[in-house]
Amino acid sequence: MRSGNSRNSSGGGSGSKGRGQGQGGSQRRGQGAGGSDKGTPRPEQRRYDRPEWGGGENAKPRPAGAGGGAGRGGTGRVGQIRPKGTAPSRPRELQARVEDAVRARHDKPAKQVTGTDLEGERLQKVLARAGMGSRRACEELIDQGRVMVNGEVVREQGKRVDPNTDKIEVDGLTVATQNYLFFALNKPAGVVATMEDPDGRQCLGDYVNNRETRLFHVGRLDTETEGIILLTNHGELAHRLTHPKYGVKKTYLAAIQGPIPRDLGKQLAKGIELEDGWARADGFKVVQNVGKNYLVEVTLHEGRKHIVRRMLAEAGFPVEKLVRTQFGPIALGDQKSGWLRRLTNPEVGQLMKAVGL
Repeated sequence: MRSGNSRNSSGGGSGSKGRGQGQGGSQRRGQGAGGSDKGTPRPEQRRYDRPEWGGGENAKPRPAGAGGGAGRGGTGRVGQIRPKGTAPSRPRELQARVEDAVRARHDKPAKQVTGTDLEGERLQKVLARAGMGSRRACEELIDQGRVMVNGEVVREQGKRVDPNTDKIEVDGLTVATQNYLFFALNKPAGVVATMEDPDGRQCLGDYVNNRETRLFHVGRLDTETEGIILLTNHGELAHRLTHPKYGVKKTYLAAIQGPIPRDLGKQLAKGIELEDGWARADGFKVVQNVGKNYLVEVTLHEGRKHIVRRMLAEAGFPVEKLVRTQFGPIALGDQKSGWLRRLTNPEVGQLMKAVGL
């Protein structure tokens, strides 16, 4: 009996102990299932700024018993959840390597920029301002090799030029890159070929008085002569266009009374002696003939006063009406009397090419 009681009590003790362990296991399993206040926190609950989870150099470790992070006996609350969209901090060693790489990249010596690179304007900007098109269109001109600077073809974008000193050409024609203005006026008869007239007569200035830049006329036309006359503020171009050395031709239509001899053109080409010297025509032809009325075309490069009227009058054919239809490469065309128009960039380039600019 004693031994049996001992076995029973021993067995009962074992059973109690087993039951207690089972309860304890259930309790631990319940705590593990809860996982919210004690034990190892879930990944989304970890504080990645702490050193035990790879925190940065500014992270401060917490005492083992101060919180419920990794310690078993912690009584504090679990770390806060990292805000959504933020990356975890790097370990100290990795952060140091990243910072060293960034510092090395920015500490590279800067590219040496010469003074000439800082001066001037970008070529495509200068061309666009001169009216050659948009900047994109000017960049395409450069890519196509159609632009020259000081005689050299430019293919690189962003080249800096000085519009005041560098010679810029597109398709062989010089581009007026400065603030120059070029106009063609169809001067009516009776208008004085001056920008101002002290006697109050109608003059060229009456057609351009709204321009802020002061313009001047290239050469002159008689008061009673109609036709094209150029206005600009480019002094060197105006000088060369009117100087006989550069041979810029002007074409006139003259109305005269006939009949005229066949050799009149040869006489004018050979030369007519005037009171201020000999004058020679570069070209002559009959444009229209109705009865005794003749319309003839005379071309010459001189610009003396009343030169066409005096030559024809000396040959025996006084001029009844005179119109200048062309000045160098610029033609009057269908431009109406009294109308002022701005020359296009190709026309300006042709003018400059004619006089070597």
